[in-house]
Amino acid sequence: MTTLKNEIAINAPVEKIWAVLSDLPLLEKYDPTVLKSELVSTETSGIGAKRKVYMKDGKNWFEEKITIWQPNESLTIQLTNCTFPISGLAHSYSFSTNGNNTIVRQVMKYEVKYGVLGKIMDWLMIKKQSDKGIKLFMSGLKNIVERNNK
Repeated sequence: MTTLKNEIAINAPVEKIWAVLSDLPLLEKYDPTVLKSELVSTETSGIGAKRKVYMKDGKNWFEEKITIWQPNESLTIQLTNCTFPISGLAHSYSFSTNGNNTIVRQVMKYEVKYGVLGKIMDWLMIKKQSDKGIKLFMSGLKNIVERNNK
């Protein structure tokens, strides 16, 4: 299993960050790698809410659902289907305060498909590309929250 950890300081209260992060269709507004994000469940928030995300590359997509929902404390979103060579992906978020900033921590864990070949692909490129995508996502989250917090 591969684990990636990232964090970012956002100059806003946790409630503002939570409002953006937990609004599933809003992802397309701040993740620069995403073309479209749409709800695919009757639940619009909370455990069981699901979205389908189409990537800007025009060929990849993924579906995921919320599995842990503790407002302003903890959020976990689990991959349920995708075109990527990964499975079992979950990304979890936690928050802490540092002065006027909220520190957003993301831990992403995933397995690669294709056995040994998948592990080599992970070592050569998947892990690096995933981490780069997370950093873009976190930067986009920071920008949209801070812009709307003025």
